[in-house]
Amino acid sequence: MNDHIVSTEGLTKRYGDRAAVDAISLTVRRGEVYGFLGPNGAGKTTTLRMLLGLVKPSGGTAQVHGLAPGSPDALRRTGSLIEGPGFYPYLSGVDNLLVAARYRGLGRAAVDEALERVELTERGTDRFRTYSLGMKQRLGVAAALLGEPDLLILDEPTNGLDPAGMASMRRLIQALSEDGQTVLLSSHLLAEVQQCCHRVGVVVDGRMTYEGTVADLRGARKLTVRAEPVERAHRALAAFDLAENDRGETVLTGDAHDVDVPAVVRELVADGVDVHSVAVEERSLEDVFLTMTEARK
Repeated sequence: MNDHIVSTEGLTKRYGDRAAVDAISLTVRRGEVYGFLGPNGAGKTTTLRMLLGLVKPSGGTAQVHGLAPGSPDALRRTGSLIEGPGFYPYLSGVDNLLVAARYRGLGRAAVDEALERVELTERGTDRFRTYSLGMKQRLGVAAALLGEPDLLILDEPTNGLDPAGMASMRRLIQALSEDGQTVLLSSHLLAEVQQCCHRVGVVVDGRMTYEGTVADLRGARKLTVRAEPVERAHRALAAFDLAENDRGETVLTGDAHDVDVPAVVRELVADGVDVHSVAVEERSLEDVFLTMTEARK
């Protein structure tokens, strides 16, 4: 069985002469959390809307569950939250979800379970118009969870949430993945994506610039050792394939993936080298993302 629950090839959407989405090819694997990253106006939401059959592509192909986007069978197995939730303001959270559940042939038990998963049970009987922005967002995610779909497509699911709410949403997304559900989410909160996504796709100006793991995107980890005298440190660490910092400082740097850091320190101390600091540095996802987007300007 194909392990790709979502796949596109050259997916394109044009509005007149402007390509909002320009030949995007991506794959989302079953059971993973896939982060779709890009600045505002990059084409993320348009891409997600095409995957749901809400926007007709100008070119390319897409499949969801191996089916055409927007087909009844594909939609039945997909939950979504796109560009913020839309509910009746005069109805309670529970009643709004009951309306959505009725379309799916579901009852009150499914509504109660969804409210519990997004931690809105205590406010479920309050009217939607009294909800904060974060609560409205969580109710939208609850609606997407109705019926336990195989795939969740979420557009900025942490929008409006406070730090505690963001942490709760992250735990929920991770739990969904552990239960075998697949999550495709767009976000500009890179720290959140870094913590919960298995793979990411980066889109800039409508074009995919990267697809792969977060670790590969961030690149090599760097081991930095500040020690004196540096010449003796060089000799002691020759076997570790480290190089002197190109700024002429008393710093040794190298790829830290395969370096035994405690062994490095022991070797230096045994040779009478004064070790001032040892640090393993890794670029944040935000640093990489900003570099990629700046390069496109």
